[in-house]
Amino acid sequence: MALDTSRKIDLTLVAIISTVLLLIIGDIATDLSDGASMGHVLGEGIVLALCAAGMGLVLSRFARVTRQAAQLKVDLEQARQESARWRSESHELIAGLGAAIETQFRRWSLSPAERDVALFLLKGLSHKEVAELRNTSERTVRQQSREVYRKSGLSGRAALSAFFLEDLLLPVDPETDDSRPG
Repeated sequence: MALDTSRKIDLTLVAIISTVLLLIIGDIATDLSDGASMGHVLGEGIVLALCAAGMGLVLSRFARVTRQAAQLKVDLEQARQESARWRSESHELIAGLGAAIETQFRRWSLSPAERDVALFLLKGLSHKEVAELRNTSERTVRQQSREVYRKSGLSGRAALSAFFLEDLLLPVDPETDDSRPG
């Protein structure tokens, strides 16, 4: 979490600069009571002012990072709510699509392992990820993928995805397409 690390660094800097500020203030007070020259006290005053400016910059950055973290939490929660709403609204459609995919896999006479591999490929997983999930070798997954494509008569992963998704997507009418930037 980069934001958390950034905030921890900022808090550490605030602690360090605060300590330096307190030490400089103590030194200036001691110097004044000991009768140090005004040039010396003025020099330490400049260092004090620079430390205070640094503290202001760090606190400003800390506030900005904290606001960003809060906004990210809000955005994430909104995305989760929208995802849950979409899943809820689309539950029956998704179940129907799943059943239709299984029916097609049976028509292609895919083995259970080939069906698993085909589903993972449809979900966008790499051969390596599928192998890890199925606790098998990547070579085995590649061979099973080739069997899926051979039995289905499709040329590869893109064609497999398109087979199931193409009819789900409505054609785009350029006259009524509100999704294009305007």
